[in-house]
Amino acid sequence: METLGGPGASLAIAAENLFPPIPSEIILPLAGFTASQGTFTLAGAIFWTTLGSVVGALALYSVGRVFGRERFRAVWSRLPLVNLDDLDRTEAWFAKQGAKTVFFGRMVPIFRSLISIPAGLERMPVLLFLLLTTAGSLVWNSIFVVAGYQLGENWHDVAPYADIFQKIVIGLVVVVVAVWVVRRVRSNRRAGRV
Repeated sequence: METLGGPGASLAIAAENLFPPIPSEIILPLAGFTASQGTFTLAGAIFWTTLGSVVGALALYSVGRVFGRERFRAVWSRLPLVNLDDLDRTEAWFAKQGAKTVFFGRMVPIFRSLISIPAGLERMPVLLFLLLTTAGSLVWNSIFVVAGYQLGENWHDVAPYADIFQKIVIGLVVVVVAVWVVRRVRSNRRAGRV
């Protein structure tokens, strides 16, 4: 970021979208800190990081769109413990809640990147996807960039709080998946499928 300025911040966040283990919760406060040092402005940091978020999300959206619904259904039908009814329900839910999911999903660690793929699979209109992704990313990025800007050289103090939030989200997902697997195995046993 110090070398490339705003485009460097954009590139780092685009990479974070493509590789979710790279934490935006570290990159964004660092962009804010870099802005506080005069490398670029606070508004510039928010603009460039949001642009990077949108570019990365659009790449994953394109992956979902190119892979396509029919190929995804074929792969899904071969997975253990799931069936096409599950996918049909998920698709119906996404058809009703997709806009909210994309917007709010941009503010949830790990899912902020991954939500772009089902949007592409479901062929959400690209302009709507871009609008929702930009709006959600702008909110998320602004919070962390401004925190880094305000904290200055202590920008890294944001990381422990972001890490706790991320662990809570991951923990909730693990619990939900575990409950779902247990219920599915029991259901399959009752139906004589396992």
